[in-house]
Amino acid sequence: MANRLAQATSPYLLQHADNPVDWWAWSEEAFAEARRRDVPVLLSVGYSSCHWCHVMAHESFEDQATADEMNAHFVSVKVDREERPDVDAVYMEAVQAATGHGGWPMTVFLTPDAEPFYFGTYFPPEPRHGMPSFRQVLEGVRQAWEERRDEVGEVAGKITRDLAGRELSVGGDEAPGEQELAQALLGLTREYDPQRGGFGGAPKFPPSMVIEFLLRHHARTGAEGALQMAADTCERMARGGIYDQLGGGFARYSVDRDWVVPHFEKMLYDNALLCRVYAHLWRTTGSELARRVALETADFMVRELRTPEGGFASALDADSDDGTGRHVEGAYYVWTPEQLREVLGDADADLAARCFGVTEEGTFEEGASVLRLPQRDEVVDAARIDGVRERLLEARSRRPAPGRDDKVVAAWNGLAIAALAETGAYFDRPDLVEAAVAAGDLLVRVHLDEQARIARTSKDGQAGANAGVLEDYADVAEGFLALASVTGDGVWLDFAGLLVDHVLSRFLDAESGALYDTASDAERLIRRPQDPTDNATPSGWTAAAGALLGYAAHTGSEPHRAAAERALGVVKTLGPRVPRFIGWGLAVAEALLDGPREVAVVGRGTDDPATAELHRTALLGTAPGAVVAVGTEGGDEFPLLAGRPLVGGAPAAYVCRNFTCDAPTTDPGRLRTALGGRAPSGAR
Repeated sequence: MANRLAQATSPYLLQHADNPVDWWAWSEEAFAEARRRDVPVLLSVGYSSCHWCHVMAHESFEDQATADEMNAHFVSVKVDREERPDVDAVYMEAVQAATGHGGWPMTVFLTPDAEPFYFGTYFPPEPRHGMPSFRQVLEGVRQAWEERRDEVGEVAGKITRDLAGRELSVGGDEAPGEQELAQALLGLTREYDPQRGGFGGAPKFPPSMVIEFLLRHHARTGAEGALQMAADTCERMARGGIYDQLGGGFARYSVDRDWVVPHFEKMLYDNALLCRVYAHLWRTTGSELARRVALETADFMVRELRTPEGGFASALDADSDDGTGRHVEGAYYVWTPEQLREVLGDADADLAARCFGVTEEGTFEEGASVLRLPQRDEVVDAARIDGVRERLLEARSRRPAPGRDDKVVAAWNGLAIAALAETGAYFDRPDLVEAAVAAGDLLVRVHLDEQARIARTSKDGQAGANAGVLEDYADVAEGFLALASVTGDGVWLDFAGLLVDHVLSRFLDAESGALYDTASDAERLIRRPQDPTDNATPSGWTAAAGALLGYAAHTGSEPHRAAAERALGVVKTLGPRVPRFIGWGLAVAEALLDGPREVAVVGRGTDDPATAELHRTALLGTAPGAVVAVGTEGGDEFPLLAGRPLVGGAPAAYVCRNFTCDAPTTDPGRLRTALGGRAPSGAR
């Protein structure tokens, strides 16, 4: 019998709809029920592609005896962290403060007033490794609630007061300068792994936002060390098991320092950010590997994550059926030598094993290996390897596929739109630009209401009930600004303006310049979340700074630029201290130091070859955060085109920065020099 979650739009909640647990979604009604029954709330937070969430669900939430205990003594609330990042953030902060670590599944016990008093993550069904069993935890919390209520209330009140008292010091409203960005680069150099690429030890996460900073810093200063760290890290990841050598796209992270064994879930946000990073690396260096990975990752997103409505699904699971009915992590992706021989025959199987690092012992579990490209120097027959790859991909497609989380998250679709629009423009792939436009259309049609307030998620073309948070407004605005630059359609700039205006009116503390993750009129939680550090994605704070700055460059709006500069005050504080965790903020600071540059291409329509060449040259410029407007003489699509005539009847580009403009040029070579771009010959 299905529980209340059967009506949910979240695929994660729907996974729990047939549990014997009497789950509630996060709602005032759930807390009212806890008050009526005088019982605690058991809050369980996870997401659909989370391996240990599935494990705990199978061990505990599908178990009738455990469910009976939960139903008798608690009101159990299930939350999809991707739908409610605000709820997740507030209680994760409490978990980390209390236990020193966090993660998912997250298990928190609350009073009926939503104040937390006991915390954990995964609990096993039996005691192990010093952890109590989940049933022991339930019994202990029940006893404390019934026999030591005053003590529980004191703990909950103290934790809530401590959280409320953690007001963020933003370090003033002055943006970082040369000195702070140089210190950040030095800090990254200290944490860099020169043998393997990337930063820090295991587990190793793809540092997409830090690489964006390194590429921009190199473009602005010429620092070769910054470019070297970016290029080497990108090569190591692309050759590693974290990258899908057959189908393209990246897994969430590597469990080891060498990028060999990934945690196999594939997230939209990682692939959007990394697709853009590799496209930007190609733009800087002309690297054939960077070009290939950018395009393969873009194709992966369109092929495997695109929804029928034109948006992009959130994730593919790590686990899948291994062919015997067991759900096993990585089963879809790994190979044994025997499996290679079955598909390829002996000769090609030997070649594939050498090329992709498949060994008899295996690099993963049960003698299986994750495909990678360990040999840099071996001369291989490229056509033969391509044939091998195609045959393996075709064979893999017949395996049971990992599950897909079909909900469309606004922020992550904004990141995908920016990546696909730029990648399509750089490599003459209009189909990728069209995919970006279609996703933008979906966001406008389904996610935006009449006041341009944004819904966090949609599924099957229906908007979810949860309000957008700061990262939704900021990342969608970033995507729309990229669409405006690539397509020359000014409506995307208009929509971006509506979104960043919400940032100014509903997310900004006018006194301090600080930004909050939830709007001033959002549901009140025990704390208004506020986190400027970049994690798996740009923080709402740093993403908003970037979108505000880009919009100001397009329009000349002083309030938007001033808000961006004040928001970057936190980067001045954190950049030199924790550069790995504020990479996008550092990248935005690079754009501010460079201007950013404003490029207007005035032509005879984008079908005109001379106009198209200037436009493409402008897009290929590496000047950090440069904005591009393209249109016809006298056109009113973009403010940057106003008063900008053709030159001698020919299309021309105008480049301005910091209220100073270069002489207009009709020569793509001169424009390339002005913007630090490469010759476009490498696009083919």
